[in-house]
Amino acid sequence: MTVPQPASTAVVTVTYNSSEALASFLESTMQASASPLYVVVADNNSRDVNETARVCSRYGAHLLKLSENRGYGGGMNAAIATLPSRFDMVLVSNPDVVLGPRSVDVLRDTVDRNPRVAAAGPRVLNSDGSTYPSARALPSLRIGLGHSLFVGVWPSNPWTRRYHRGQDCEPEERVTGWLSGSCLFVRRSAFDEVHGFDETFFMYFEDVDLGYRFGKAGWDNLYVPRASVTHAGAHSTRSDPAPMLRAHHQSARHYLNRRYPAPILTPLRLLLGLALRVREQILVARERRERRR
Repeated sequence: MTVPQPASTAVVTVTYNSSEALASFLESTMQASASPLYVVVADNNSRDVNETARVCSRYGAHLLKLSENRGYGGGMNAAIATLPSRFDMVLVSNPDVVLGPRSVDVLRDTVDRNPRVAAAGPRVLNSDGSTYPSARALPSLRIGLGHSLFVGVWPSNPWTRRYHRGQDCEPEERVTGWLSGSCLFVRRSAFDEVHGFDETFFMYFEDVDLGYRFGKAGWDNLYVPRASVTHAGAHSTRSDPAPMLRAHHQSARHYLNRRYPAPILTPLRLLLGLALRVREQILVARERRERRR
């Protein structure tokens, strides 16, 4: 008789009024690996936490109820901190993701074979089957400024092309600056070494910052397109995109201010901050016009 081996790979997701999407995600974890997976759902003090609890019970997931909304990174850090030490690899994922068959096994095998890899990211598909650019170069002040100023009026500008370099069209594995936190496989020792997600990023850019800190610590971020997942979209912010747009631009400013603190760069930081605020207002106004139609 074969004795089942205990899980050594954990799957962690964070919910905020996301119970509607959670069942599909948990269902997909059952085909994502041939080995058992230990699944933790951290709930950020949602209104629908009771339904989330029922879904977790149905699929055997462990529910961690947080007393406040700690954001994406904070929720992930709290959940990972509860994991026993035997879990040396962790898949962090949005709850509105559907994992592809054996996707976790492919990511785990890749990280096991590459001792300098801290994080591995799958190919992320949109719900229409197109590929989302989930593996990108790290943004810089120069690229960020050009992208913010010109993407709306000159989409093919060189700064935006640089920002979206790669676009995930290459079928080969490659080292990249950062990987989308919508679905990310991390080596726990590396995650602990850099102290996890920076919780000063409440929403957005926590994945960019994590990739930057992995690289700074000597680790690699590896794009692994042989593994694929499907991401339905920002489920908890879909009803009103304005807060999401504001949070994204605020986090972009925060990231660039943290990464480029030198006094000599103050004029560039101020100019980029202004450009991001103008872009934010334009996008919010555009979304509101679309919603009124």
